[in-house]
Amino acid sequence: MAQLTYREAVAEGIAQEMRRDNNVVFLGEDIAAAGGVFKATVGLFEEFGEKRVIDTPISENAILGAAMGAAMTGLKPIAEIMFSDFLAVCWDMVVNEIAKARYMTNGQVKVPLVIRTANGGGSRFGAQHSQSVENWAMAVPGIKVVAPSNPSDVKGLLAAAIRDPDPVLFFEHKSLYAMKGEVPNGEHVLELGKASVLRQGDDATIVALAAMVPRAVKAAEILATKGIEVTVVDVRSLVPLDTQTILAETVKTGRLFTVEENPRLCGWGSEISSIVTEECFYDLDAPVIRITTPHVPLPSSDNLEDATIPTVERIVETILKNMG
Repeated sequence: MAQLTYREAVAEGIAQEMRRDNNVVFLGEDIAAAGGVFKATVGLFEEFGEKRVIDTPISENAILGAAMGAAMTGLKPIAEIMFSDFLAVCWDMVVNEIAKARYMTNGQVKVPLVIRTANGGGSRFGAQHSQSVENWAMAVPGIKVVAPSNPSDVKGLLAAAIRDPDPVLFFEHKSLYAMKGEVPNGEHVLELGKASVLRQGDDATIVALAAMVPRAVKAAEILATKGIEVTVVDVRSLVPLDTQTILAETVKTGRLFTVEENPRLCGWGSEISSIVTEECFYDLDAPVIRITTPHVPLPSSDNLEDATIPTVERIVETILKNMG
């Protein structure tokens, strides 16, 4: 095992697949000699050169247009959109072209493309650079949606995404880039669509994603000191969604809490709540409770941003209140 930061695991995952397959190429703004604006791609340009690690103009549409064309003709591109908020600039390319090409050609054209992007708040970038938009992507048929919470999952899920024959939106959380963790040496590939159970408890189940996962784990540790033992499930992948694990862990405890950074309206937790209510209503001891960001733009003020995004304290308070 190696101790890597989340950002180092990004570069490690990309390098692993570029060494394995010469058809993997990487393009985006300032990803080459500069090593990326978040320093998550340091060393790739030096190892693989300018023909495989390609700096692009500041045009999200151009980046994804080039990547889609490359994928359709046999390459396996990784395209970086610097901030996930900027997906709004090229959303037509994602939703109406990349997501639909395989279906519209009856499988004759595949688009094995990974779109990497920095997602989420907590870094004081304000309303236009702090959104958590994985729920946008979840609503689009034809693309897979992945959001890792730790360095090991970054490397393993990124490798799986690059090998996948379909387009994958890979959300890296900005506030996690400095997180350190153990990452397996050598080839490391995880399965897309498989949740991870990080902690087992009998009293309630917490389902969380990306930066909310370490907060949920910390909240579980605090709750344990108060006599409440909770299970924590890291969703990891929204599409495909591991409903079997989520349902099984919910049935065991009879109570479900989702912790979501995206705004409350149409968040991914509402879909999980719907599935759980339909599939195991009579196994629930109480309604599903969603702990979310309110339906507001993200403020850049430190105090306001911290008050908006779910905190460990809010998770603990909400569960204590609803557990009586």
